[in-house]
Amino acid sequence: MKRGKIIEWQRFPSPHPTIKLYVVTYFNEGLKIKGLAAIPAGKGPFPGFLYLRGGIKSVGMVRIARIIQFASQGFVVMAPYYRGNLGGEGNEDFAGKDRTDAFAAFEVLKQFPKVDQEDIHVFGFSRGGPMALFTAIEFPEIQSIVTWGGVTDMAATYREREDLRRMMKRVIGGTPDKYPEEYEWRSPLFYCNELHIPLLAIHGMKDENVLVHHTIDIEKRLKEMGKTCETWIYPAYTHYFPPKENRRITYALCEWMKGHKKRS
Repeated sequence: MKRGKIIEWQRFPSPHPTIKLYVVTYFNEGLKIKGLAAIPAGKGPFPGFLYLRGGIKSVGMVRIARIIQFASQGFVVMAPYYRGNLGGEGNEDFAGKDRTDAFAAFEVLKQFPKVDQEDIHVFGFSRGGPMALFTAIEFPEIQSIVTWGGVTDMAATYREREDLRRMMKRVIGGTPDKYPEEYEWRSPLFYCNELHIPLLAIHGMKDENVLVHHTIDIEKRLKEMGKTCETWIYPAYTHYFPPKENRRITYALCEWMKGHKKRS
């Protein structure tokens, strides 16, 4: 079965009167994967928005309120849960093989009604950062990419997050010293030469979940290569921004995306 083939649409209750929600089941690498879609009212076409969540398993799961935030800015949104979650098949691989769940979700999004297939953008939060960056490398037709508190160096995450080491060793197979190639393969910092899409990277300087150097390092490397990278760094904030600022910055990043549609 073709990657990105939609198997099922299932209507899901929406708290927003003009945004319809669906649980979408799609196919990837022999697995049925699930995700949440949000489609605003109106004729369209609307720009597409691929939302790539952070965390793993139930930690950092897709939140309805967050998806509606983006859909209310005039995007058709697709947010994969990744393999093994909420009824999906398989097991997560922490930006390894499961990155193809994001690739397939991009192909799913292009099939949605009302989507402008030539105006699709990608957003990744935390662990979703590498998922988003690798998706942008895979599909150079993507218009822009935004990361928020995004991981760029997986070995650095292992060193900095003692609480994640057991999980990372289990999922990845061992430590960065034993399997450096596995950690580098999951680290978009080492693939900057393959990224040809404008990047906006958002980060809080007090972030202890993903240290701010992840954003600073990729900005430095991309700019050394003459590539487009903009950063919004906030000295007072951690991994999670206050609700009022979160809403303000969400609106601003959506406007940034809309300003980065490539003109034919």
